[in-house]
Amino acid sequence: MPEDKVNLLNLDRAGLEAFFAELGEKPFRATQVLKWIYQYGVDDFAGMTNLSKALRERLAEVAEIRAPEIVSEHRSDDGTIKWALRLDSGNHIETVFIPEDDRGTLCVSSQVGCALECSFCAPARQGFNRNLTTAEIIGQLWAANRAMQVRPREERVITNVVLMGMGEPLLNFDNVVRAMSLMMEDNAY
Repeated sequence: MPEDKVNLLNLDRAGLEAFFAELGEKPFRATQVLKWIYQYGVDDFAGMTNLSKALRERLAEVAEIRAPEIVSEHRSDDGTIKWALRLDSGNHIETVFIPEDDRGTLCVSSQVGCALECSFCAPARQGFNRNLTTAEIIGQLWAANRAMQVRPREERVITNVVLMGMGEPLLNFDNVVRAMSLMMEDNAY
């Protein structure tokens, strides 16, 4: 995939509206695409059937929808699922789903490694590599929903998200805030 394509998972609502404005499209396109990406899990513009064919073709030329790739999955007897995800950089992060009777919590990472060097923390022993992008943070939720085959309009499997995975979220504030705004966006999740 060409480097110059915009990964739409990096864009919050305002970013998507600006992106569509640059394409000469109306702001409501952001809502349509948010729903396709996050509510329906679509990663191919051809499947976004309420967009014109010309717009879908244009999006395929200039944009992409790319989340971290799940490379392994481990399930425990209590239903907890741990995924290892590979990033475009070749680095790996972990995301964990913790089911409870009344909720499902997803623990996401915000950095590759950690700079704080807390003695009790495994990622700290790896050292700090880099901050995750917005796409890599929100992409963990996106990938988990796809892996668990969550269907649109069904009861939510993941009801809570905590930033207790790899890294210190406050040291990656801007990308974390963008990812969290997408998680709270009515037309996304």
